Amino acid sequence: MAALSRLFRPALAVVVLAAGAGCSTISSDGRLLGLVTPYRMEVVQGNVVTREMVAQLRPGLSRDQVRQLLGSPLLTDVFHGDRWDYVFTIRRQGTEPQQRRVTVFFDGDRLNRFDAGEAPSEREFVDSINVSPPKPRRTPLELDEQQLRAIAPPKPTRAAALVPGTAASGPARSYPPLETVSR
Repeated sequence: MAALSRLFRPALAVVVLAAGAGCSTISSDGRLLGLVTPYRMEVVQGNVVTREMVAQLRPGLSRDQVRQLLGSPLLTDVFHGDRWDYVFTIRRQGTEPQQRRVTVFFDGDRLNRFDAGEAPSEREFVDSINVSPPKPRRTPLELDEQQLRAIAPPKPTRAAALVPGTAASGPARSYPPLETVSR
């Protein structure tokens, strides 16, 4: 029993140290050992309301007209029936989260006022979410005249050193025949 206890204590210490080391390899920013970043999927929620859409809003529009312009509101409150909130959020890896809010206030069935803050134009919005990879460098398939002149001509080989008009005598080495002649 004493021999088992002598083996158990070091094994338990190794397990505890390994578990403690495993917990410390993930930093607070989500990087594993400072090298690997786990994949975080892009989260997009809500309605995109652009500057062009807000420009079409004007007091006196009906609820249906506002819904046709901006879409269905993300938030409607039972206790504040005359207020619609359009909230748009996007969270993607490597960038700061974006949040935009447009609040529309009604008086009965008609639009009374709206608070849009700083809404982006359609082009600005597309540019802010566009994550196309950088275009690869285009490598030319042909050299121009200046590049051809810059390349040194290859050194002549032994076969090219033959005097014109003399025939090549064959290979420099003798090779055994490929097949044996047996008749």
